[in-house]
Amino acid sequence: MHITFLLTQSLESPSGGGRYFPLAKALVGHGHRVTIFALHHNYRELEQRRFVRDGVTVEYVGQMHVLKADNRKTYFHPLAMIGITLIATLKLARAALREPGDLIHVAKGQPMNGIAAWIAHRLRGVPVYLDSDDYEAVHNRFGGRWQQRVVAWFEDWIPSFASGITVGNTFIWNRHRALGYPPEKLVLVPNGVDRDAFAALESADCARRLELLQRELDLEEGQPVVVYVGSMSLVSHAVDLLLEAFAHVCERLPDACLLLVGGGEDIDKLRLLAEQLGIAAHVRFVGRVPAEAVPLYYRLGTVSVDPRLDDLVAESSLSLKLVESIAAGVPCVTTDIGDRRLIAGEAGIAVPPGDARALAAGLLTVLENPEKASQMRQAALALRDRYWWDVRVQDFASLYPASG
Repeated sequence: MHITFLLTQSLESPSGGGRYFPLAKALVGHGHRVTIFALHHNYRELEQRRFVRDGVTVEYVGQMHVLKADNRKTYFHPLAMIGITLIATLKLARAALREPGDLIHVAKGQPMNGIAAWIAHRLRGVPVYLDSDDYEAVHNRFGGRWQQRVVAWFEDWIPSFASGITVGNTFIWNRHRALGYPPEKLVLVPNGVDRDAFAALESADCARRLELLQRELDLEEGQPVVVYVGSMSLVSHAVDLLLEAFAHVCERLPDACLLLVGGGEDIDKLRLLAEQLGIAAHVRFVGRVPAEAVPLYYRLGTVSVDPRLDDLVAESSLSLKLVESIAAGVPCVTTDIGDRRLIAGEAGIAVPPGDARALAAGLLTVLENPEKASQMRQAALALRDRYWWDVRVQDFASLYPASG
């Protein structure tokens, strides 16, 4: 079966690189042919626009709704945004008509890929499926409330012509049920990880790379290390809350270190906040790293962290951080909102959302208790087999007519 994904992000984005590409790779491993038509964060400067990686054909056809360069996001003027959206929609539609495959799977339902899929559905009769990993209308920084309302409307419209929907968490499942979508056409598929990337952590070469990375980051053997891997965009990631919590950790453990791995438009605000809290010397702003290096940074940590506020953004998403930490065999302090406590199991500690002192207490529980940390590491290693994408993909493909 030939499956065509329509994605409004690049493969360097959290969902593109963390959900859709490894999912596509796993589908190829199960004998399917997969093409991803996507938008890029800096399309004009992109040299290679069509390529094959791990058996997946990827083609960038246009510009994303934001311009990203040098760890910065540039948001377009609303009038320019309308033009960019229209062009991207037409390019995605043209690609879908040129190479529709046996079915189209809309990756994160938004106006651009939703309209493109509808056009291919109407003109070619190709069945359309939707993957909804979070609530798009609240997960993006919009220039105006009208943009949020437009995205929300399209999120509700796309299921009207979809043959089935895969969802990333219980909140999205319940939301589609409330909209009247039948349960037999819904499949819950939480985030997974690429087995190859994390299995490599046990190799001798990985041990050598960890030693080099440890020296590069000026980390001492046995030093308490908290690792955060994710965006530095405060609209959907509570990194400011994490810094406040880490300041409390440093009061008890003055040699503790926080690794912030990732980029985003609020990184300068976070650097300033670290200075204001008096913890700048304890915080390493690593920046963006290649996807293949992410498991190494997790393994450097004594504990990983998934800070969240008590809001709809957190409730309607399942953090990739949590399953990546489990796959790396690293304890995680997460937030008790949405499905996180259930996913973490004995490998994590779930604390109340938006509470810096509770987050600090959770981190200290792991950092100050080696026996507890060891038990959580073993629990993570016992859990991780259920989150490999080559396992999860069977649930995903169960909606497809020929996969049954």
